[in-house]
Amino acid sequence: MDRMLYIAMSGASETMTAQAVKTNNLANVSTTGFKADLAQARSMPVFGPGLPSRAYAMTERPGTDFNAGSLVTTGRELDVAVQGDGWLAVIGPDGEEGYTRAGDLHISPNGLLTTGNGNLVVGDGGPIGIPPAEKVEIGADGTVSIRPVGQGANALVQIGRLKLVNPEPGQLEKGESGLFRLKEGGEAPADANVRVVSGMIEGSNVNPVAELVDMINLARRFETQVKMMETAKENESATAQMLRMA
Repeated sequence: MDRMLYIAMSGASETMTAQAVKTNNLANVSTTGFKADLAQARSMPVFGPGLPSRAYAMTERPGTDFNAGSLVTTGRELDVAVQGDGWLAVIGPDGEEGYTRAGDLHISPNGLLTTGNGNLVVGDGGPIGIPPAEKVEIGADGTVSIRPVGQGANALVQIGRLKLVNPEPGQLEKGESGLFRLKEGGEAPADANVRVVSGMIEGSNVNPVAELVDMINLARRFETQVKMMETAKENESATAQMLRMA
């Protein structure tokens, strides 16, 4: 009796965790450069004194969907999208280097190049500063050039270069901030083969239809697990009544 109840209880609990993953994906369906999280469940024996004769359900997040999102044309000179494989290096809220595909860049009041959510963009020698300029251009190789105020149309000055990296997907893990970092720690080296396209951004790779279907299936699974717990309670009551009659 306790086996049935424990499996149903732990399964219902972890189904709610999987629902939270799907809800977070749906909430970021319009987030620039967002990569959907994956969730799956498996059984796990309960180890302790004696034999592991009990099991419980455990939801895992085996990783992230690294498929590229669709490219959206904006025409904005500071917007960039990574073409193919690769990542844009930024400095996260904790001061450590992280990686993102969100290329909606802005210039902060302090003249520093940042992503849309305020992370500093990393260049060859640290954060990239943008002096007063009439125009800012970002080349396919990540080169950042400006046309100084009062200069002619051809007077472009190179002021830095975006740090573009391309570690293997298996080397990366997503943090709570949404940035990716190397599992082993440290910083990925710059890769000169990574290319960006200006005037475009990469959208979220979340498939809202698939996520909604998964949420419906999870809701049905939760209802089944609750019914199993109710059945276990009814069986326990019936057993106790039979013992009293005996």
